[in-house]
Formats: sequence, structure tokens, C-alpha cells
Amino acid sequence: MLEIAFVRENIELVKKAIKNKGENVDITSLLEFDTQRRGLIQKRDEKRRERKEISRRIGELKREGRNTNAEENKAGKIAEEIKRIDKKLSETEKNLYEILIQIPNVPHPSVPVKGDKIIIREWGKKREFDFEPLSYLDLANAISLLDLKRGVKVASSSFPSYKGDGARLERALINFMLDTHTSRGYTEVFTPFLVNRESMFGTGQLPKLEEDMYRIEKDDFFLNPTAEVPITNLHKNETIPGKKLPIKYVGYTACFRREAGSYGRETKGLIRVHQFNKVELVKFVLPDGSYNELETLLQDAEIILKLLEIPYRVRLLPVNDMSFASAKTYDIEVWAPVLKRWLEVSSISNFEDFQARRANIRFRDGKTSGYVHTLNGSGLALPRLFIALLENYEQKDGSVRIPDKLIPYMGKEMIDKR
Repeated sequence: MLEIAFVRENIELVKKAIKNKGENVDITSLLEFDTQRRGLIQKRDEKRRERKEISRRIGELKREGRNTNAEENKAGKIAEEIKRIDKKLSETEKNLYEILIQIPNVPHPSVPVKGDKIIIREWGKKREFDFEPLSYLDLANAISLLDLKRGVKVASSSFPSYKGDGARLERALINFMLDTHTSRGYTEVFTPFLVNRESMFGTGQLPKLEEDMYRIEKDDFFLNPTAEVPITNLHKNETIPGKKLPIKYVGYTACFRREAGSYGRETKGLIRVHQFNKVELVKFVLPDGSYNELETLLQDAEIILKLLEIPYRVRLLPVNDMSFASAKTYDIEVWAPVLKRWLEVSSISNFEDFQARRANIRFRDGKTSGYVHTLNGSGLALPRLFIALLENYEQKDGSVRIPDKLIPYMGKEMIDKR
């Protein structure tokens, strides 16, 4: 959430952000409510000073033994007037707030306004086959890694079911990523899979994306759309001592999103699903170093693919592709050689103080205080990583070789054809 003073003082910049992020916000009404609010505050303060002066006068009259009825009547009328102003002020602030929370974050100046994602770097050599390879889905079916039909039976389409070595591979990847990140200074957390409305608002999913979320109506809880939500809100309504920053968390969660169903044919298989697993990286940092922290967060996510020796690229998102809350975002995409496609496995974002204002996460560093900057990114998301691993390590005989770094977690070097 942006501060109203920032909006007022940077109105053209804010209007540009609203336009470029494809939002529709009534800025004219916002400014009118802001002007009305400041006028009411000034008027209330004047009346409070007037009441204070009358109270002082009443005290003098009482000490002199004189009649105070007239002054007390004035004080009563002013008190009623202050009450009316407070009521009007409360209504105005509510109206102002309802518009303010619709304003997206302002992009960092280094972010392009629109166009294709800019390729920052590419790593690894694309695989060339000397045999006719199977797509990940055909391969997974041939060696019994997935049971998508039974997943439909249990829930519905786009809720994948893994089995045998497929389930084992999913678990191995999760544990490998958690161990890698904790070895690099992240503290592991395991948070609830359900979050409340306040937490969803804090990270910016609500109110904008409510229709895309799975909601438990009776309790007004939501299934996690991403571990960003519960991990960021671990420090909701807290003031963190500056000496404890940066705080770096890594956590696994299952993620649930409705929007996958809008992508038609891609709901078949693992490319777009309603439920998936993800390892998330979250940072809480001091404002002056947050963009350096963004670059190191990106490198921390990339290390997973380097260790697994899976080709990938990093792309900088233009404003029109960024999320509502982000100030700057990189995407990491893996290469699926049989599909001949780049598949996104991570978005690495700096939200500056946008989420912290919504979730009330502050810092105090000596005499300096303010809102922390929050950053997060997948480190990494499955199941597209699962897809890339199968296609990059498929063997001529239909088996799948396990990457060297993953062998201790799988307990085997190959997933053999059955």
C-alpha cells in the first residue's frame, strides 16, 4: 500500500503506474477525500484548541468564585461539534482507504514499461537428442511416475497425483532445495496451509485476486496461493530491531490457485495446475539495501538449477507483466527440450515497503524507524521443475538419470523403465 502523502506528492507517477499495470482507480475521488480529510483534521484541531482554552477559562472562573454556566455551555457545544467532525472524518478516511488499497505499487525506474521480458542472462547448454525422446507426460506415464486420472477421481482435473518414483522425486526435490537454502543462511519455517483474510490483504492478494483463491467460507480462511503469504505475515504487526535484519526464511508449502482453469488445454498434465508444491524464499530487509538483496535472492534461486545442471534463463519483467504489489520482478525459466519451451519456475520480486505497510511490519534501528522492505521468490516451484528434470535427463532406453546432487535424496541413480 502506498502512503497517501506519497500519492499526493507524486500524483503523475502514481497515475502512470496505475495505467501501466492495467488497474482502474478513481484518483480524482481519492484526492477529493484527501483534501476533505485534511480540512476536517484542521477543523477538529482548531475546535480542540478552542475547547482547551474554554476549559482553562472555566478553571480561572471557578478559582475566582464566579459563575461558569456560559462557558460550560460553550464547552458542551464544542464537544458536540468535535463529535460530529470525528464522525465525518471517520467516514472520509474509510472512503479514502477503500480507494488507496486499490492503487498498485509503483515500479522501480529500472523496469521497462511494456514489451517482452528482457533476457538478463542464460545458463547451461540446451540438450540435443540422438534418439526420439518422449515428452515429460508420455515419459512419466511410461515409467509410472504420475496417476493423473486418479487425481481427477479424488479431486478434479488439475490436481495431480504422483506415485512411486514420481512421488519420491517430488519429495527429493523439495528436501534438496530446503537443505540447499538453509546451508546458505536461510532459516527454515513450516507454516500453516490456511491463512486468514488479514494475511491475504497484507501481501496484496486481496481484495484484487479473491476470485482466483480457494476460500473456506465458514471460517473465512483461504488455502495458500503461495508460501509468500504465511511466511511474510509471520511478522505482521511487529517492529523488528534493525540489528536482526536481514531476516531470511525458506519454507515449503502446497499452493492452491483457481486461475489455472482459464488456460484451456494446458490444464492437461503439469504445466498449469490448481495444486502444486513450492519452496519459497522470503526476506525482510532495511530499505537502503533492498535492491542488493534482490540480486542475491535471485542468485540463491538460480543456484538450485546450477546444482541440478538444468539450463535456464533470467528475464526482467516489464511493468505490464508485474504483479499488483511488486516494484521489480525477475522470472527464472527452465528449458524443456522436448516441449521446446521455456517454463517459468520462479518469480523473484522486491515489494519495497508496499506489503509492509499493509501488514504493518516495521523496523527500528537506533533513532531510525520505518517500514521494512519485503522480498520473495520461489526457490523453486514444482511441478515445472519436475517437467524440466525429466526432459533433460531422459535416457535412450526410456529411463531417467538422477542429477548427481539429487542422488542422496532419491537413494538411486536412475528411474528405470518398467
